Amino acid sequence: MIGRKLGGRYEILDRIGGGGMALVYKGHDLLLNRKVAVKVLRQQYVHDEEFIRRFRREAQAAASLSHPNVVSIYDVGQEEDVHYIVMEYIEGTTLNDLIKERAPLQVEDAVHYASQIADALDHAHHNEIIHRDIKPHNILIGKNGRVKVTDFGIARAATSSTITQTGAVVGSVHYFSPEHAKGTNTGEKSDLYSLGIVMYQMLTGRLPFLGESPISVALKHLQEDVEDPRKANPLIPQSVENIILKAMRKKPDERYQSAKLMMADLDTCLHPDRRNEAKVAFWDADGMDEERTLVMPAIRADQLASFDDDDEPEKSSWREEPAPKKGKGWIKPIVWIVILLMILGALWYAIGYVKGMFAIETVEVPNVVNKTLTEAQAELTAAKLGSTVEIDAESKAPKDTVIRQNPSGMRMNVGTKVTLYVSKGAPKIKMESYIGQQLKDAKLKLQALGINDDQITFTQTTTDDPPDTILKQTPLVGDEFELDKAAITFVVSKAKETFKMPDLVGMTEAEAKAQITKLNLKLPANGITREKSYKVAKGKVIKQFPFDKNTDVSVGSEISLIISDGLPEDAGQLTVSVPVKPTTEGKDSEFKIIVSDAQYENFEYKTEKVSKPQNLDVKVIVSPDKKAVILIKEGDNLVNSITRTYQDYLDQKNGKNVSPSPSISPSSSPKQQNNGPAIPVGGNGQGQTGGAASKPPTGGTN
Repeated sequence: MIGRKLGGRYEILDRIGGGGMALVYKGHDLLLNRKVAVKVLRQQYVHDEEFIRRFRREAQAAASLSHPNVVSIYDVGQEEDVHYIVMEYIEGTTLNDLIKERAPLQVEDAVHYASQIADALDHAHHNEIIHRDIKPHNILIGKNGRVKVTDFGIARAATSSTITQTGAVVGSVHYFSPEHAKGTNTGEKSDLYSLGIVMYQMLTGRLPFLGESPISVALKHLQEDVEDPRKANPLIPQSVENIILKAMRKKPDERYQSAKLMMADLDTCLHPDRRNEAKVAFWDADGMDEERTLVMPAIRADQLASFDDDDEPEKSSWREEPAPKKGKGWIKPIVWIVILLMILGALWYAIGYVKGMFAIETVEVPNVVNKTLTEAQAELTAAKLGSTVEIDAESKAPKDTVIRQNPSGMRMNVGTKVTLYVSKGAPKIKMESYIGQQLKDAKLKLQALGINDDQITFTQTTTDDPPDTILKQTPLVGDEFELDKAAITFVVSKAKETFKMPDLVGMTEAEAKAQITKLNLKLPANGITREKSYKVAKGKVIKQFPFDKNTDVSVGSEISLIISDGLPEDAGQLTVSVPVKPTTEGKDSEFKIIVSDAQYENFEYKTEKVSKPQNLDVKVIVSPDKKAVILIKEGDNLVNSITRTYQDYLDQKNGKNVSPSPSISPSSSPKQQNNGPAIPVGGNGQGQTGGAASKPPTGGTN
């Protein structure tokens, strides 16, 4: 079912649960873009009209209810032999899982959950729907603590007279009400009895009635009184125990008359004035009836005679009566006792004989988990039980291994079918050919299949092939292997000789080609590309790849170059006239011109000795996002700075006058002189540093 689209709308994503009648999947509503729960009738029941009617009854019952504590029904459909119900998806867990994890629950939490369940039942009963299967498995707890009642699969209208279906009682035996177990009319109070058991289990961590078989549990519901919950958990307040005891009375008339009354009792049971209230007492009609049938000893003959003597008048003292003769009155009672014992013995024998005729043989369900399907079926057949098989595609156990069974650990009627969940086995992958491919490419493909890097090993051998080329592989092409047990081995080529790659960046194209030839490397036919550059002069190498400076490279390897094609089209070249004036006229002063523009950064453009005022021409390059800053230093003192922007270039190009540059007098402090950010004096990053007047590289001006 995983991946299937039902009704062209509901995509099945994952299995999240299941019961005796249906499986539940997590799905995605493609139309409304929301998560949904999809309940699908089990395949073995798709031709059973009774189960189909019961499945549809659940949809009809739940769809007629609209309540915050009842799971909403969105859609019902049938596609081929798949019957499904689309329901609200609840992020959370079941109350059954919560009990297993945290039981006994805090009293406040248990009362809070029970109150919400009672609210849902009150709504259902108001709409004449009896749930009939209230149990922790059918109670969902959302992440926000909201309770949702689900699974109305055996619900009936309140006017229905019986719950028997072709002689069988439908429901969960541990949560049966006594009238449910007898197969008589089940009404609203039966749901409240089941809710009482759910509360008992939440607060004690155990069920009130246990037995070796479902029949024995049902009989205990009919005959035995429940043990007080406070004996198992003394922390339960008396008021809460009273609610449980009242909900679990054998006689429906002694229980709560409605879910609303029980909910009202739950809302106040934790108030301080109620916690220690008196234990609830119920009317015992048998103990108060003076006319009830009693077992009394028979009156002996001598007792009867003395009684008669007391009533007679006193005889005259002179008249004597002869003493009565002792009779044989004991014979008659003994005869009647013997006859009664014979009748009871005959009845006992007859009852045993009739019981033997109608008794159903039960057997213990053997545990067949972790056995092969063949062994499990043989063992179940030997135990006079049948089996149905469910394939589990997600299990990683060996193929045809029983990973779980339902039921287990209990006695069942002869001929009952046990559901076996069998592993489909780990999927196998067919080995493809990776010969001739690069090792890194093959690893990426195998990792995409789910194979870990530590499952892939390789050995190297020296050949004329390019390095890391796969020459041999194990497993061979077409061999199948399991994903978890995969062990992939490659034999790959190894370069004959390696050396450190020199730096070609900054060389001219001719110099770089000569160096590549000298090193026995290869320049592919399309190995040279050209790019515009502000930083690198035209005709010089901007970048080399795939082997950078000082990386290992083998003889015969291919290397490509990116060559500068000069300045970009939008580069602006400006000539700036820089005025300089010596400190003392007629005496030499040394001025340094430092340029930061689109081509250089802190480049010492030139150094000039000046003995009289004059202008020095400085060529700079600006770009739309990079201005030019010219710093003029006399010795180590900043005496002037000039800034040119791309707008200045556009103005000059269009014949407009460029605004005069700000000047700084020699006496001004460096902090006041600099109109832009402080720029340290340094090299240009290409081996040119301060010193004598330096000529700028020609690459940016060509």
